[in-house]
Amino acid sequence: MSRTGHKPRRSAARVSGSPGLGTIAAYAAAVAAFTYALISLYWAVGGRGLVSTVGGYVEQFAHRGGAIPVLVALAATVAKVAGGLLALALVRPWGRVVPPRWLLAGAAAASALLVAYGAVNVAAGALVLSGVIHPAGSVDRTALRWHVGVWDLWFLVWGTMLALATASYWRRSRADGARKPVAN
Repeated sequence: MSRTGHKPRRSAARVSGSPGLGTIAAYAAAVAAFTYALISLYWAVGGRGLVSTVGGYVEQFAHRGGAIPVLVALAATVAKVAGGLLALALVRPWGRVVPPRWLLAGAAAASALLVAYGAVNVAAGALVLSGVIHPAGSVDRTALRWHVGVWDLWFLVWGTMLALATASYWRRSRADGARKPVAN
């Protein structure tokens, strides 16, 4: 009961036991991150499937072989796994070991980078593919279509899901902070 004598309202998600939007978004962001990490790991261990859809320097390095492409793909794998764990830390109990301010700052920064990177690349690629922009050099249109429709769009979706999860975490953190008694 509150001071007014009314019971506090509970959201429909908490009453029914179903997960809220923030939780669903966090798990979706984690799935996007871990799935993307598996693709990078596949390329790191020598897989060549779909590497032609990436194009540019990545494709050239992959075909050349050697330690550098493997290390770059492993670094990408680690970064993507970290991104998935970051998303889960927003909704899992083990995420409480990270100070809330750090978790919020890290998740906000990661989601902003992912959304910005994905959105800029999807928009620029779409403008090239539609003929609005005419680059000076040659364009691998197949790779560009894959970037617009899959690779860069994946970053955009992942970042958007992480942003929704981060906003939900921020709201929960503020609500939890408001409930803590003030020390005299």
